[in-house]
Amino acid sequence: MSKVATGLEVFREGRWKEFKGCRLGLLSNQASVDGNLTPARDVISTLLPGDMKVLFGPQHGYRGEEQDNMVETNHSVDTDLQIPVYSLYGKYREPLPEMLDLLDVLIIDLQDVGTRVYTFAATMLHCLKKAATIGKKVVILDRPNPIGGEIVEGNLLKPELYSFVGPYSLPMRHGLTMGEMAKIFNHGLHIESDLDIIPMRGWSRNMVWKDTGLRWIMPSPNMPLDATAHVYPGQVLWEGTNISEGRGTCRPFEILGAPFLNTNRIKKSLVPRASQGCHLQDIAYRPTFHKWKGEICRGFMIHILDYSKYRPFFTSLALLKAIMETHRQYFRWKEPPYEYEYEKMPFDLILGNSEWRRAMEKGEYVLDEDYWLPELKNYDEWRKAYLLYG
Repeated sequence: MSKVATGLEVFREGRWKEFKGCRLGLLSNQASVDGNLTPARDVISTLLPGDMKVLFGPQHGYRGEEQDNMVETNHSVDTDLQIPVYSLYGKYREPLPEMLDLLDVLIIDLQDVGTRVYTFAATMLHCLKKAATIGKKVVILDRPNPIGGEIVEGNLLKPELYSFVGPYSLPMRHGLTMGEMAKIFNHGLHIESDLDIIPMRGWSRNMVWKDTGLRWIMPSPNMPLDATAHVYPGQVLWEGTNISEGRGTCRPFEILGAPFLNTNRIKKSLVPRASQGCHLQDIAYRPTFHKWKGEICRGFMIHILDYSKYRPFFTSLALLKAIMETHRQYFRWKEPPYEYEYEKMPFDLILGNSEWRRAMEKGEYVLDEDYWLPELKNYDEWRKAYLLYG
């Protein structure tokens, strides 16, 4: 028995009665299950037979089959319910009016991973905006933030870098649930949609995934473990570089590397606090796809020793600084495009700041949390008005 009842389970226990006779749409994927691993589609269509009219899928597809960024999925048909399945990661990344015309209420049940760049938040935001323009209700079935809701980390995204991997000025590790982000979007961006959030029962902000009693289901192909989510707020930075973030291996994001890395030199250049709460194990691996496919990469695997002390953003930023200092002749930034942005540098979009990259290129960047701590403290105070859980 899990300690936490998700929004889907609270819906099943009684809230579903409020939606009798409504035409329903559901945005979900393979991780949208209840405590018995029953998909949200089946839970809702069983409780409200005949009311489900349309399904939507986020990035990676309704069933989570697509691996990489900018790999689009097509529309399809659910053969069991005989209703359309619309992709919100294809030619369009927002629901069209004719899609929303099929429903009265759009239910969103997606498992976020607690990092600003994860695109499910942007998809939810697009749905809120479109639903508001044509008067459709949106219901969020809330789920845990797998890396907890207390610790926040990183700089706030600058508005000029808003994108599909950063739709609002949140820190990299935002400490919010999907329901809480929906409240922030609805108010902060003046969307004023008809929004209803069905909260969890039993979740508290100090919980990480292992405390919830829930089974981890991959929300995307390269998020295989809850440990992946814990390193992701820092390790996602490598997507903006020529350093492998471990795609093409069994432990993406927990590992990083490249054929040209000398781990001894990197470790000597690292600031002491880089390994706080974790251990950086020297490894070698050969990716089966993506960056450096088929080549032996040398690098590190991050083992988390203490969740309360480990700061993924700081650790990965420290590794990046050390690699640039020791391997400047081989290190490269990834060029556009990245997540449908064709001009701005991918690293800037991910980090949410262009000045830091330019300072790194000149060797002028000083790794100091004082850069982002003042605005982070302001954010931590500001977000309290939107929190659903104490």
